[in-house]
Amino acid sequence: MSTDPQQDWQHWHEQREAAVASSYGPLSLTGTHWLADFPEGRIPAVPGEWREDGDEVVLTAGAEDGLSVDGKPFTGTVRLTADHGPIHESRVESAGRRLVVLRREGLWAVRDFDPGSEARRAFRGIEATPYDARYVVPGVFRPYPETRSVRVENADGRERGLGLSGELVFDLHGGEHVLQVAVEDDGSLWAVFADATSGRDSYRFRFLRPEAPAADGSVTVDLNRALLPPCAFADHFICPFPPPGNTLDTAVAAGERQLSMSAPRYEPSSPVRTVKARTRSSTGTPSGAG
Repeated sequence: MSTDPQQDWQHWHEQREAAVASSYGPLSLTGTHWLADFPEGRIPAVPGEWREDGDEVVLTAGAEDGLSVDGKPFTGTVRLTADHGPIHESRVESAGRRLVVLRREGLWAVRDFDPGSEARRAFRGIEATPYDARYVVPGVFRPYPETRSVRVENADGRERGLGLSGELVFDLHGGEHVLQVAVEDDGSLWAVFADATSGRDSYRFRFLRPEAPAADGSVTVDLNRALLPPCAFADHFICPFPPPGNTLDTAVAAGERQLSMSAPRYEPSSPVRTVKARTRSSTGTPSGAG
């Protein structure tokens, strides 16, 4: 890392664009297929027969399905668990597509990542505001006595649980603001938030991932690194909307704003409910970002 924050931000931004545009980045997701919607086991867009069986998914395929499992052509039956590693390391492949097994709140799904997706071909970059030191501010993390869970609407229109571990408090534009956050496995924080620019000058909502707080709770809040959520890149992600209280009543004119595409993309119609950020909150267990 250099000593020039602007140069560091530029490097971060370039890495983000490269990751998004990669073969199995978020632009390549062409479908999230919930097995409960296909009780007969056949998903029209996906080869093979997929059935849930307790804590596993049973995949049955013939030679005509053209599937590979663990890098080898596959016929017969195999029992699968949820994929947790990088997309390109998922066990099931179909002519370059990766078929990723997902479990969310006890429900099983198969995700189809296709390097030849229309969105990946149309991608021209991420529109982001140039680095602005005014959006790097000191903050304090105040943990809850125990994790709180809240039901929030997701980008696919369903409600799911969102786990929240505490509050991130910081000053911006002359006022104190509070975001409810989750704590990731590595100790870093994760917030889903909206602000006065959301739905106009920026996407409907964004993510923020500050580093792990110090022992005294102090943490740097760098809004230049506000992120577009996965559902900004593909409609088949199930990102949670901001929980009540995580819509700031000020403009965060920093960070990633929108996608630059060569053709219009579908924009999910479910609006973000505008709820002003509070100085205290109550809520929930992270169910995942995408």
